Parts: sequence; structure tokens; C-alpha cells
Amino acid sequence: MDMMAENTQLLIFSSVTTWAESSNSNWNTLLMGSLLFLLIGAALVTVYYYKIGKPDERTNSIYLKSTFIMLGAIILGDFILPKEETWTIVFLVKYGIAFFACGIYLALQYHKDFSN
Repeated sequence: MDMMAENTQLLIFSSVTTWAESSNSNWNTLLMGSLLFLLIGAALVTVYYYKIGKPDERTNSIYLKSTFIMLGAIILGDFILPKEETWTIVFLVKYGIAFFACGIYLALQYHKDFSN
């Protein structure tokens, strides 16, 4: 089973790795895209954290669920994304997905609770 997972990761990410390593501009494009994804996710989390307000009985459950979603995305990224090749970009993508998922959850929850 572990060999099948490694082959799947190699099949999916080898084309991205070869494209990124073919020139410096491709590498920089991938790096900046990953960094931009992380920054957008962090901005979403920050904006909606302050819009929802200080922690109390109602907002504590929202913050705990958003943290759980972020943790789940990080763990899922550890299973799916490769760790050997281009680990810095994989790190940025993994945490970008986690922040983005948490930010989307906070945005949906904010609009659900405060759109009255």
C-alpha cells in the first residue's frame, strides 16, 4: 500500500517538479504562486477573525472548528504531498491550503451568523 502511495505521488508531482526545475523563471513562478496562496489564506483568517470578534461562548466553537479544519488540512497535506523533492514549496502549499481552508470556513460562518 505504501509503494502505491509513493508511485501516485511521484506520478502527480514529477511533472510539476520537472517543469519547475527546467528554468529559474518557472521555479520563481511556482514559489511566488505558493507564497501568494499562503498570504491570501492568512489574510482571510486574520480579517474574519477580527470581524467575528473576541472569543466568548458563541465564537469559541467557531474558532475551535476553524482550528480543527486547519489541523486536518495540514495532516492531509502530510499524507498527500511529497516530502523529498522541493520541500520548501510543498511546505508553502500545505500551509497555504490550511490557511485558505480555515479562512473559507470563517468567511462562510461569518456570513451565516451575521447576515441577518
